[in-house]
Amino acid sequence: MPSLDLTVSAVELTRIICDIPSVSDDETVLADSIHAAIAPLEHLDVYRDGDTIVARTDLGRAQRVVIAGHIDTVPINDNVPTRDISVDGQPFLWGRGTVDMKAGVAVQLKLAAELVAPRVDITWMWYDHEEVDADLNGLTRLARTRPDLFGADFAILGEPSNGEVEGGCNGNLRAIVRTAGVRAHSARAWVGENAIHKAAPILQRLAEYRPREVAVEGLVYREGLNAVRIRGGVAGNVIPDLCEVEVNYRFAPSRSLDEAEAHVRDVLSGFDVEVVDGAAGARPGLDAPLAQEFLAAVRAEPRPKYGWTDVARFSALGVPAVNYGPGDPHLAHHDEERVSVAQIEAVERGLRAWLTGS
Repeated sequence: MPSLDLTVSAVELTRIICDIPSVSDDETVLADSIHAAIAPLEHLDVYRDGDTIVARTDLGRAQRVVIAGHIDTVPINDNVPTRDISVDGQPFLWGRGTVDMKAGVAVQLKLAAELVAPRVDITWMWYDHEEVDADLNGLTRLARTRPDLFGADFAILGEPSNGEVEGGCNGNLRAIVRTAGVRAHSARAWVGENAIHKAAPILQRLAEYRPREVAVEGLVYREGLNAVRIRGGVAGNVIPDLCEVEVNYRFAPSRSLDEAEAHVRDVLSGFDVEVVDGAAGARPGLDAPLAQEFLAAVRAEPRPKYGWTDVARFSALGVPAVNYGPGDPHLAHHDEERVSVAQIEAVERGLRAWLTGS
């Protein structure tokens, strides 16, 4: 089991934990290392559920904050071990997980070890299986087994946000749109009905669709409705009798999941639409007093989060939550994934200043 030295810099700690592979469903080694490093700290009460580790202060403060980050990554593609690179003369760490989101986790681990008497009580959560199906997510499991651990006045997810504060998140819905035909030999196509050809109007509607930009509590969220996958065909000499177009809808948090589904069905009326997955978004929640204090402490101008993140889980529980972490989200999952050293240091300074009141 690799040893984690939480006294090193957050930059060096990022390097260490990135070099411990933890692709989804293979997080145990990293989880063991985190647990071994955190468990001896006397100022923290530590609880483990599978490969999710929770560490809490219990100082009797008037307010509590959850600060969370996932420890899994998407699959490695020759981008481990981590290495130092320079981009436009600035130092970066390159490698899988540097952006999404081990740099954020490294900052959290270092602060968890060092902040013995923060101004608020803190619940630190490092969880598994974020990059895969929601029912496998460590927070989903933890919410079932220990819902009491989610009690808080405010939450921060260390998702990459370029060191800026991103409030709330868009919702996410996936649907399968089907067309049916009749199989026939392609040499006698007139005998059958081509289901793939029948999908052309679906693609036309999606191509002509103009997504909204929606203001929610002062932040403008951009929506999107797109075909992301097409399945159809039987053989090279057979007219297909089925075609499926997978559609992804990213919708502003002003819409409920039911409203989002109704909108997709309206746009694609006349076709067989099956919703196969969906998650509501999260409103920014930046009017919460702790959120305002946080923004002031880190000197941030809040922005909207266009993708879905686990802030929605906290929002659904009545806990306002934001995304705040180092790394450019455009480089998440990228083969050239890399994080700015300056952003790691800036996020550490920002969180430290807010949590200590200094």
